[in-house]
Amino acid sequence: MVASSEKVALQVVQQAIAALTKWADRNIELPFKFQVLDEKEQKAVDKAKHILGWKDNISVGILRLLFDKVNLSDESRTEKKEPNYHQLQEINNDNTEYPNIPYPLDLKSIEQQQQSFRQKIKDEALPTLNSNGENLSLLMLILEKFGSCLSFGESDVALVDIARSTAAVAVALLNNPTENISLIAGDLSGIQKFIYTISSDGALKSVRARSFYLELVTGEIIQHILEELELPRTNIIYAGGGNLYLLAVASKKTEEKVKKIQDNFNNWLRNKFQKKIFLALDYRDFSANDVASKEFSCHWNNVIYQLNKQKMRKFYKQINDLLTLRDSFGDRCRVCHRDDTTDLEQLNTEEDDSVLACPTCREMFQLGSQLFKTKAVVRSRCDDIPNKQYKLSVPGGFHYFLLEEVPKQQIQNDETLFLINNWNIKEYYSSNSVLLLLGNYGKESSENPGNFIRAHELAKKSTGIQRIGYLRMDVDNLGKIFAKGLGDNHTLPRLAGLSRQMSYFFKAYLNSLANNRATNLPKNAKYLTSESNSKASPRLNLLFIYAAGDDLFISGSWNDLVEFAFDVYQSFRAYTGHNPYITLSGGISINDVKYPLYQAANDSGESEKRAKANDRDSLDLFGEVFKWDEWLGKSNVSTVDIQVISKAKLYINKDEYMELFGILPFVHKLLNHPDLDYPESFIRNLLVTAEVQELALKEAKNGNKDDIKYFLHLPKLAYAMSRLPQKLRTHEDFAPIRRSFMSPYNAPYFRAIATWIELLTRKEA
Repeated sequence: MVASSEKVALQVVQQAIAALTKWADRNIELPFKFQVLDEKEQKAVDKAKHILGWKDNISVGILRLLFDKVNLSDESRTEKKEPNYHQLQEINNDNTEYPNIPYPLDLKSIEQQQQSFRQKIKDEALPTLNSNGENLSLLMLILEKFGSCLSFGESDVALVDIARSTAAVAVALLNNPTENISLIAGDLSGIQKFIYTISSDGALKSVRARSFYLELVTGEIIQHILEELELPRTNIIYAGGGNLYLLAVASKKTEEKVKKIQDNFNNWLRNKFQKKIFLALDYRDFSANDVASKEFSCHWNNVIYQLNKQKMRKFYKQINDLLTLRDSFGDRCRVCHRDDTTDLEQLNTEEDDSVLACPTCREMFQLGSQLFKTKAVVRSRCDDIPNKQYKLSVPGGFHYFLLEEVPKQQIQNDETLFLINNWNIKEYYSSNSVLLLLGNYGKESSENPGNFIRAHELAKKSTGIQRIGYLRMDVDNLGKIFAKGLGDNHTLPRLAGLSRQMSYFFKAYLNSLANNRATNLPKNAKYLTSESNSKASPRLNLLFIYAAGDDLFISGSWNDLVEFAFDVYQSFRAYTGHNPYITLSGGISINDVKYPLYQAANDSGESEKRAKANDRDSLDLFGEVFKWDEWLGKSNVSTVDIQVISKAKLYINKDEYMELFGILPFVHKLLNHPDLDYPESFIRNLLVTAEVQELALKEAKNGNKDDIKYFLHLPKLAYAMSRLPQKLRTHEDFAPIRRSFMSPYNAPYFRAIATWIELLTRKEA
């Protein structure tokens, strides 16, 4: 028998599908009938629709970019003359491994896409509905695939978000006389410590497995909440990066179940991961009417405040256990360093000299060997299923089985099938099928096919110096964006939309950007090398370790990783409509292949902190911290007000136009011009010039003399240029380079330019 909550959610989603098909073709009749509800169930749906403004005369329309509404200033933001709109583009990876990034466009361009997009809905979505009108999972996928770029009611609220929000509120109001609902929030604390603080051979494989495993743990916590409170998956507002938000009925039962789930998981986490991971789980009760008003932001912020309080006193309920003197067996796991187990065995059974590791680390290492081929995951109580790759066990007697292919057979009613990065609606034949988005891009190993590339391979594939790079990056002021960024528009559907779109970028579109750079870079993006450049092969030498929520940790051949950082920033800024309040900061460490991964993670993390300290919107690279605009360069410096060059302007009598400004434009010009072949001595002199400049600055005692950094390099640089071959010095394309180099405006960037070129051109034996 179908639960009332499933029936309620199904009817809401069916009505959203009806609105979608009517927009595609008003003459089409639905191939299914709406779910019939009893009086109490229908009352809950009607109430939820009333609260969220879902009226019978509302129709689907073109969607305004919600990111345009984000404002972190104290003043109201003036309306843009040309607002951004979502492309009318389905989320699709039928013909490619990952979906293309849908950058916003102007209204005229969007209107030209309407006819073809309507046809896609009729050709792809409608035939699937003929025999699947009661498959809630499939209907939700269709809404995400085609309804994420269409509005419903208000111009900046997506059809999929209003449908999910209405279904969630309706379920929370079911058999609820008080009409109070509960926002349940969770946060897995200690993720970075668990993922990054390991040191061993095969570390990249292990950290990828740990990242994947924590995604499953987050999903398992959600599954427990859904099952205990009898909620459909439409009640999940957001899940990713160790965070989760759901709606439920406000009741004593909800309170008791939430506390029980938290206790059970923390007992397991404490024993499984030696207290490194802690689950903060709490709830906030409020009137259902608040989901459609700015009051919802208060409830959202209050439940986050409660989570932070819990994280300050982790495992306080198990304080007696924590104070008990635990046994130490002397020998430590050589991967995670725990010393409370005697069950130490070789991490890699295929190598005689492999280090000794604890059961958890051995499990993560073995899991890492299976992830490259994994296309689906089955959650089941069975001890075994056909064609499995690997089995993971979690609390409650459930197991997760990794599969190389999507199973063709019907899974059991008590099982769940997770399809990884799979938007193919034809494969959601089971009502228990769930889309699982993962930032999981990685090049295949040439030495060990069927597995992800290893650290020493990444280093070998580097250009110039053979090193591996690590990138840490996250969204600036994300907490403020969600707490106050939407102002009076801080409603449940918009918050769900903001969360969903952030999740799409880090879990789906980063894969796309790495996999197919040429197609997914935004127009007018700046880059050092392109796939069409005969000197550069397609940039594939990357390995995603973690990408979810609002942050990422990625490894790769150092030069590919550096370029990817610039790609990510430019892509994210274009994706969010170049909103000045939505930016990224990042840090990169470049290390020898034998450098411990946990230390590289710490170094790149410290690098990221320095970028944040530079008033955010910055990158720390080569030990230099600058704003992204300074790294990428501006076309006309006289129109740019950058703090770092404001003092230099005092020494210049007139504004002058420079052909090159910043860092990347210089490196691009010096390396990629076919007729400008620089001797190695010139590259060395560039670096020496930067070092002389820094030494002189250290010797300057008077604070006012800091301004000389804009001029100290000029004599040395002039000498270096005079030593260049005459053919090069007199080349017409070298003149703008010489003028731009000699300008004081570029002085602050000189060491970064010299270091970048030196690393790219260094020849190693």
